[in-house]
Amino acid sequence: MSPSPAGLTIAFDDIWLVDGIRTPFVDYMGALSEVSPIDLGIKVAREVLKKSEVPATDIGTVVAGSMAQASYDAYMLPRHIGLYAGVPIEVPAQLVQRVCGTGIEAILQASAQIKLGQTEVGLVVGTESMSRNPIAAYTHRNGFRMGQVEFKDFLWEALIDPAPGIMMGDTAENLAREYQITREEVDEYAAESFERAIQAQKSGFLAGEITPVTSEEFAFDGYNKRGFRLGRKTPEVKEDSHIRPSPVEVLAKIRPAFGGVQTGGNSSGVVDGAAAAIVASGNYVRSKGKAPLARIVAGASVGVKPEVMGIGPVPAIQAVCAKAGIKVEDVDRIEINEAFGAQVMACMRALNLDHKKLNVNGGAIAIGHPLAATGVRLAVTVARELQRSELRYGIASACIGGGQGIAMLVENPAAAKPN
Repeated sequence: MSPSPAGLTIAFDDIWLVDGIRTPFVDYMGALSEVSPIDLGIKVAREVLKKSEVPATDIGTVVAGSMAQASYDAYMLPRHIGLYAGVPIEVPAQLVQRVCGTGIEAILQASAQIKLGQTEVGLVVGTESMSRNPIAAYTHRNGFRMGQVEFKDFLWEALIDPAPGIMMGDTAENLAREYQITREEVDEYAAESFERAIQAQKSGFLAGEITPVTSEEFAFDGYNKRGFRLGRKTPEVKEDSHIRPSPVEVLAKIRPAFGGVQTGGNSSGVVDGAAAAIVASGNYVRSKGKAPLARIVAGASVGVKPEVMGIGPVPAIQAVCAKAGIKVEDVDRIEINEAFGAQVMACMRALNLDHKKLNVNGGAIAIGHPLAATGVRLAVTVARELQRSELRYGIASACIGGGQGIAMLVENPAAAKPN
């Protein structure tokens, strides 16, 4: 018996991304910094149900993701998102975790449940508060010994992979050396990411996937209320706050963060935010007369060496295209999460991608990267872009800390060729 190929792939015949929405992505310690990721998740869950006109009572599964233990009730995150969004109490909820690929993984898991016939409609949520990452102590339950008090920054420590003993930024520096990517090239790439996002913001494209956030209360009949209040200085947030003019000349003045090409200006923005989507079977979509964003064609997740984790999208994209029986060059629009400028440039070079197809509305360098929410944003953004551009195939992909990659292929139904 020959060995199984590396990675996991899955194909879907009649599963649909019905609709999606997200909060604005707001800078670290900004207007959303005191809001629990559960409440951000409830907010987008309610809004996507409203936008899609899918009754909460039709939801048969809730799949949610969040990386950080960013609230004391973090264990309840998927369940409370479903319940406070109005999903029937009998419907189960699960938490998924694939680090930066969590949002895509959540969509794929809901799609797989539908494919298996377990349900017809799934609610998917990715939510993250980077600001509320705790300062944690893991060894003090038996008390504190003299001189051995140790509290660590959960967010900072999460950026370190203890297997190779390096930070995530160092993995991007490894790729910069391997693919001979210069600081000037990374800054140029980052400046273009910012400029593309500025244009997408000005044109209203990004607003089409954003719900404004204000102070809100969530009721669940017979149970305690939830909710949040924003500060007086910013009572409402309507758009992504990390997007700003960032010409090469400005980026070039920022000091290297890891001794090489990566800086705070050409790496993903640290932001808070949440995103949600509705996934459904073809039978449901047709019976309810829905006009979905895209058909979910296939998904793939793979492993790569931890010290070059940022190259993960390359084999994942290759695998998902192979599963669908198409070539990478057949894909019209590709979203690769911009964890680091050098990382996404290495992927672009390895796949020989035309930059005109990649992250055309800007990426995480400009918009930001709230870990579990990013994958849902990528999927919704690429599906909406396919419809706007009247193109057929799109991919949402991300590298994953620890050495993985994930990719999902979607198809614009309006551009699909008849069988």
